Amino acid sequence: MAQLGGTPILVLREGSERTRGRDAQSRNIMAAKTIANAVKSTLGPKGMDKMLVDSMGDVVITNDGATILKEMDIEHPAAKMMVEIAKTQDEEVGDGTTSAVILAGELLKRAEDLLEQEVHPTLIATGYRLAAEKAYEILEGIAEKISPRDTNTLKNIALTSLTGKGAGTAREMLTDLAVDAVKMIAEKGVKKIDIDHIKLEKKTGGSTEDTALISGMIVDKERVHPGMPKTVQNAKIALVNSALEIEKTEVDAKIEITAPEQLKSFLEEEERMLKEMVETVAASGANVLFCQKGIDDLAQHYLAKKGIFAVRRVKESDMKKLASATGGKIQTSLEEVRPEDLGKAGLVEERKIGGEEMIFVEECQNPKAVSILLRGGTEHVVDELERGMNDALRVVAVAMEDGKYVAGGGAAEIELALRLREYAASVGGREQLAIQAFADAIEVIPRALAENAGLDPIDMLVALRSAHERGEKTAGLDVFKGEPTDMKKAGVIEPLRVKTQAISSGTESAVMILRIDDVIASSREKMPGGGGMPPGGMGGMEEEY
Repeated sequence: MAQLGGTPILVLREGSERTRGRDAQSRNIMAAKTIANAVKSTLGPKGMDKMLVDSMGDVVITNDGATILKEMDIEHPAAKMMVEIAKTQDEEVGDGTTSAVILAGELLKRAEDLLEQEVHPTLIATGYRLAAEKAYEILEGIAEKISPRDTNTLKNIALTSLTGKGAGTAREMLTDLAVDAVKMIAEKGVKKIDIDHIKLEKKTGGSTEDTALISGMIVDKERVHPGMPKTVQNAKIALVNSALEIEKTEVDAKIEITAPEQLKSFLEEEERMLKEMVETVAASGANVLFCQKGIDDLAQHYLAKKGIFAVRRVKESDMKKLASATGGKIQTSLEEVRPEDLGKAGLVEERKIGGEEMIFVEECQNPKAVSILLRGGTEHVVDELERGMNDALRVVAVAMEDGKYVAGGGAAEIELALRLREYAASVGGREQLAIQAFADAIEVIPRALAENAGLDPIDMLVALRSAHERGEKTAGLDVFKGEPTDMKKAGVIEPLRVKTQAISSGTESAVMILRIDDVIASSREKMPGGGGMPPGGMGGMEEEY
């Protein structure tokens, strides 16, 4: 609202709310801190789990930061930006989502103290960016090299990722599976490892120990005809994405049949066409057929007579993975099926898992797509196992791609804080304050690890700092013993990218929120189809959670 000669001029829609200056900043920072606090207790091996119940009554039990924030029904725009951090971290690295969110929250908390000392937000932003750049440099300097053949180090990286997750009970076995799976799909000379080539198939029943790696594919389907063999040794697999059915015409067509013989010959012709299709498959030497579309009942009968194992309506993603696993090519029509295009597998078998039929394509020679069958007592256990396994696979792939790792357990953060404080002294001006605030903020990770383990955070931080000042660069917090320990020797290590990505996304989000000094929220009532802020503006974050 503006005034012109005493007459009010409405610029914004009536009912809109505008928050400016320090008020807008403190509300946004409050929202971000609330989000960070919501996930803080899940960090580390002794972190707790959250139970999230949605409007439909579905329950999710997890301590995975990205999952928690995704399931929370968040309204505040600044809080939504914190969710984006977790999402980015999850997509880029797969692990460290909680750390990234906590770091962003702590950076904003420290910035708030500086704002009260009349330090301008732009100066804080500049200082934070300088500190982040220096942090990448320091991390690069303390990172150790790793080769894809170094299986033990890769297993330790996967083990660190799984520690504290719901999947923690069978950690040793799961880490072996994760490393073996990533190594199988890694191609020589190709830097990027596509984790999508590892299919995670969940089935309730059994225990976590029953989880298995299949050097091939699992397809959640059953064979189309009971007369087909249940097991095929030395399988030659045809992958077809066209239907084994009589195609309907594109245009409306009428066929007039005036005599019974015509009907008979019409049906015989249909039968002959279907028989021909099956003959084409058999002639190629295929004894297993995966079809992306339908298979006619009569065609199923002929396939069964030929002893061909057939599966219909296989998902496109599964077809692509089958091609990668068996070395076959997906054919667009049956006429194109040739012996050299067939995939090969030592065994194709239908098995009953958890009360349902599933097809196992195993013993592939050099599979570039593999499957992991996840088992667990309840649905929640299997879901959490999938989330843990996803993280483990991603960190192993990232470590193999970058070839670098750093010590975990807060060791890298304490070393960063120590070196950043030294760097701050060499930077003049008020930016120095922001760099020092960044150094203090980064120590929130070891502090949270200590808090979640029921240890005294101040005592632990002091002990860690003095260890690092003595030159013990890999000293981190052993939450089980409650003392600083050499994390490299203990095998608690993480890929370098987990740390750099967390610092990058945390700093960028904190800077973006800091630079907002004006929030204009349209009134929800006036806007058809929603949008804008809830009535009462953007306060009351505590009540919302």
